[in-house]
Amino acid sequence: MTAAPGVLPSQSIEAMIARGSLSGSPAITPEQVQPASLDLRLGTVAYRVRASFLPGAGAAVEERLNEFEMHRVDLREGAVLEKGCVYLVPLMERLALPEGIQAVANAKSSTGRLDLLTRLVTDRGVEFDRVAPGYEGPLYAEICPRSFSVLVRPGMRLNQLRFRRGHAVLDDGALRALHAEVPLVDGEALISDGLGFSVDLTAGENGLVGYRAKPHTGIIDLDRIGQYEPAEFWERLETREERIILDPGAFYILVSREAVTIPPMYAAEMAPYLALVGEFRVHYAGFFDPGFGHAEAGGAGSRGVLEVRCHEAPFVLEHGQVVGRLVYEHMAERPARLYGQEIASNYQGQGLKLSKHFRA
Repeated sequence: MTAAPGVLPSQSIEAMIARGSLSGSPAITPEQVQPASLDLRLGTVAYRVRASFLPGAGAAVEERLNEFEMHRVDLREGAVLEKGCVYLVPLMERLALPEGIQAVANAKSSTGRLDLLTRLVTDRGVEFDRVAPGYEGPLYAEICPRSFSVLVRPGMRLNQLRFRRGHAVLDDGALRALHAEVPLVDGEALISDGLGFSVDLTAGENGLVGYRAKPHTGIIDLDRIGQYEPAEFWERLETREERIILDPGAFYILVSREAVTIPPMYAAEMAPYLALVGEFRVHYAGFFDPGFGHAEAGGAGSRGVLEVRCHEAPFVLEHGQVVGRLVYEHMAERPARLYGQEIASNYQGQGLKLSKHFRA
């Protein structure tokens, strides 16, 4: 019988580990397996490199490191990755992908909310965050802290890997049919090459609509959860005008106007909106697990947090402006557990929210 196409759920990932298609040193732990992805762990050394690079179709990462390495940082006792620098960190995991299974990586939610650019690199890779069927070899994380210097240790999980068999993306017709069956947003669905979502710039009682990263701050220890005072790292954005002006080079945390639902038999990825509507980027972390925002998993009303960086020129962002889209994919089968059920899900039921490292 032909296996169903789609994103592989947690139980399929566990089967791949048992078969040796996914391995780790030390061994992969159950906590790494999410409803539709596998968390990847930092190894014991970081290579400070001159610039971001891809190895190219004919080279291993180690070969190219000989060209670009500046120095090595031992992570075993904890080490600081400095803002504005580029590092390459060998991961503890290794792949032996079967033919017919491809993998896609993305930063975890907390990583993106710290403006911590993290991308997957493989031997002979010609794209970041993409692993072709049949790949066998090591994995690396390229890390570039953009707003804050961070303290990291071996075993920390900054990015995650999703596995897909065949073509799983819903076209617009299928997405409209799904929305008619299970409302995907709490309002009109803007469907065009995915499900569009817009920014919420309506102020609450305190006028707060978002946060902007401060340019000169202390270090964030990624193991310290709920310990940092937001005011030490973030400026509050307050407005009654339902618009803000984005400054070039600044990093913002905003929130979507729509509450989003990912039904149990689907997963989604946040895709940046076309630059034709403005020179800004709206995300670094992009996976939405099955069950996110779904009533069955206790998440009704979850909104998407937007990680926004403005590029070339100051840009006026107004309430209700469409800034991104969600691309929905079929799951190959229902996950054994959903996001927010029996796992530590920090952002189920969220509104405007900083990363888990900050006090509420």
